Amino acid sequence: MRRSLLASMLLSGLLLAVPVIAQQPAAPLPISLPDVPLPAALDRVLRDYEQAWRTGDAKALAGLFAEDGFILQSNKPPVRGRAAIEAAYAGQGSSPLRLRALAYAAEESTGYIIGAYTYGSNVGDTGKFTLTLKRVAGGPWMIFSDMDNTNTPPRSR
Repeated sequence: MRRSLLASMLLSGLLLAVPVIAQQPAAPLPISLPDVPLPAALDRVLRDYEQAWRTGDAKALAGLFAEDGFILQSNKPPVRGRAAIEAAYAGQGSSPLRLRALAYAAEESTGYIIGAYTYGSNVGDTGKFTLTLKRVAGGPWMIFSDMDNTNTPPRSR
């Protein structure tokens, strides 16, 4: 009986402590990671993307992608191929998008950019992205895949 009473007291004490722990606020997320400068050929990809988005030019956006490229947007199925990418981007854009690089690497024919984005004069990042890149020898870097997602949690249903 004594062991049972002691176990009950311990269990009650643990259960009482749980709500206190759960009520403490989560640690704040860092405001942002620092930008990294990109080589001109990679930076061109970001600036051309911003320009095409700003003007709502789905054809120009799709033209930045490899013929067999992908877009992987939040809460949407994957899209593959330049024509499908153009159709997916139709009607999107026409707002001042700002892209910044957080990390990158590039070799002869493959590369990537990891970055963050925001719109207009918003402070802080709205979301993040990864671009995988490819190119034919001596050609420009083309986007093979663009995956992005927002920094806001999904809404409850």
